[in-house]
Amino acid sequence: AGVVGSRIGDDFHRRSHRVRFVVFYVVWNVDVLLVRSKASWKMESKEDAREPLLVWAQTRFDVRRRGKEQEIEKLVEDLRQRRMVRMYVDVCEEFGRETKADVVEEMERKNQEELEGLQANVEDAEESLGESDVREGLLAIARFHKRVGDRERAKEAYEKTAEKTVATGQKMDLAFERLQLALFAEDWKEVQEELLRAKVLFEQGGDWERKNRLKVYEALYLMATRDFDGAAKLFLDSIATFTCTELFNYQTFVFYTTVVSAVALERPRLKKEVIDSPEVLSVIGDIPRLADFVNALHDCQYDTFMEAFIPVADMVRADRYLNPHLRYFMRKVRLVAYTQFLSSYKSVTLASMAAHFGVSVEFLDQEISNFVATGRLNCKIDKVAGVIETNRPDAKNGMYRDVIKQGDHLLNQIQKLSRISDIE
Repeated sequence: AGVVGSRIGDDFHRRSHRVRFVVFYVVWNVDVLLVRSKASWKMESKEDAREPLLVWAQTRFDVRRRGKEQEIEKLVEDLRQRRMVRMYVDVCEEFGRETKADVVEEMERKNQEELEGLQANVEDAEESLGESDVREGLLAIARFHKRVGDRERAKEAYEKTAEKTVATGQKMDLAFERLQLALFAEDWKEVQEELLRAKVLFEQGGDWERKNRLKVYEALYLMATRDFDGAAKLFLDSIATFTCTELFNYQTFVFYTTVVSAVALERPRLKKEVIDSPEVLSVIGDIPRLADFVNALHDCQYDTFMEAFIPVADMVRADRYLNPHLRYFMRKVRLVAYTQFLSSYKSVTLASMAAHFGVSVEFLDQEISNFVATGRLNCKIDKVAGVIETNRPDAKNGMYRDVIKQGDHLLNQIQKLSRISDIE
């Protein structure tokens, strides 16, 4: 009986161990799926979670770019409905519309009534409630000014709210809202200042969720100021933990990540961190030709790359953050493709290369000539023979020349220092 009982006990122990292992395995996989399906959750909310002020800024940019009469009228009406007085006046002047005085007066009256109600709530909280209620009242005033597009008053109100805020997490949330104001105005100097303030707050303590959100804000700033290398690094760091739906949805986030990575990353990293990324794969198919663009670039299918390049460039043109860098992006990504192609050849005919890229020989000749003249491509064109000859730089000789140059500079500095010492 003892032996049978021992066997039963051992069998029970093994089965319970298996059950615990299965439970652990299932829970672990569920956690992985939750992280990887985060993109799908973000896509379901679409534009609902985006900060309305930033949505409106993109709408204004679209209207400016297209200039359609119907869209202008819709924009003006939208401003009236939102009671964004300053924006209404500015847009009417910009597009040659009459600024209706009665409409302005009506918006100002309603705004003043709402503001007085919010101020009364703050006064009541100061008299009979606690500091947290006062803070909430001040925050409501700040968000009111933000909603109607009054940036200066909103900034003042956020500063007053910050004075009543103790928790680091709440201070970080205020920093994010101030950043949204600066992004709305495309005031990149102020964005930089707010990012520095936010980083100081994190040194005092902050949770990982907000830290990851801050990475996305900084990546957006770097992208908008043409630091694609820095932007790519931060976007890729945030790809599995993206929660900044107040800025843009996950689809737009993947678009930004792919575009800057195509310019910034070397081919092996592009494959590993973007093309094969489960998070990217979950949504890239919903973005027209983006998968063709990045896959063709990696797979050296240059004719497909050039075909997909046009719609991708159109999307870059239509984005208010990327639009100022359209020409830079177009030149940079073509340079990546040309460099990648020529790295496989010691010499190649213009006609052969043009056929690979699906362009005319004349176009390619002009392109390569411009890049050679600016020192971007290490090759030369034999116009008579119609051949491109590559001349890869010798890394060792380059390092030797740099050492000699830096050594000469150091000797000059030492000589200057010795002359000063002799005089003394």
